[in-house]
Amino acid sequence: MLADIGYEVCAIEGTESGAVAAAARYRPDLLIVDAGLSEGNGISAVDRILRNGFVPHIFVSGYGLRPEMLDPRAVRLSKPYNERDLIAAIKRALATQPPASGAD
Repeated sequence: MLADIGYEVCAIEGTESGAVAAAARYRPDLLIVDAGLSEGNGISAVDRILRNGFVPHIFVSGYGLRPEMLDPRAVRLSKPYNERDLIAAIKRALATQPPASGAD
C-alpha cells in the first residue's frame, strides 16, 4: 500500500532488534510500527530508536493501545485500515515536530 501511494519502504523488520538496527542503518523519515513483533515489541523498539533523535512514527495495532503506553507524539492507526486512513495518519505523523530543545 505504501509503494502504491508513492512512498519508498527502506526496510521491513519483524523483531525489535531488527527494527532498531534498520532505523540506525537507513535513518528513515517516518516509522510505521506494529506494536506486536515476533521478538520484543514495537513500543520498545520506538523508544530505543527515539533515543538517537526524534523520528515521526505511526503505531499500527489490532488492539487498543493506550496513550500512556506511547510517546506523546505517536500517531495511532487501528487495524483494519484503508488507504485513506493510512494517508491521514502519515500526514499527522509528518506534521509532528520534535521538542524545541532538540532533546528526546
